[in-house]
Amino acid sequence: MNLQELTELLDRPSSHATLSTCDSEGNPNSALFGSLRITDGNRVVLGLGDNRTLQNLSVNPHGAILVFEPGDSLPAWRGARLYVEVVSIERSGALLDGMIQDITKAAGRAAGRMIKAAVTFRITHSRPLIDFGR
Repeated sequence: MNLQELTELLDRPSSHATLSTCDSEGNPNSALFGSLRITDGNRVVLGLGDNRTLQNLSVNPHGAILVFEPGDSLPAWRGARLYVEVVSIERSGALLDGMIQDITKAAGRAAGRMIKAAVTFRITHSRPLIDFGR
């Protein structure tokens, strides 16, 4: 799945995205997000609250994102696994302001108020959502 297909998938209300991270001791965390955006090249931007995911990314810049749309059966699911590394965590500025506006418009004022950082990731590599082997 190329970046254009991922962008189109994320724009559909039936799609979902999770981000898995680990803290400095390797303890995992996984969370569901609706604010994920694919940007130019191999970048992903995500609005985050002051939560475990943000804390983990502050000490360990690596994560894995699942972008998916369920199907009627497992082979019919669409999506990809994105392996990412933090490029920046912005706690102020135009990028964060834009994320807050977008999230407020899409999910309401309470959701927008929760956003405390805009995190930009570089996609280091990707894999199909479901790998049926070679």
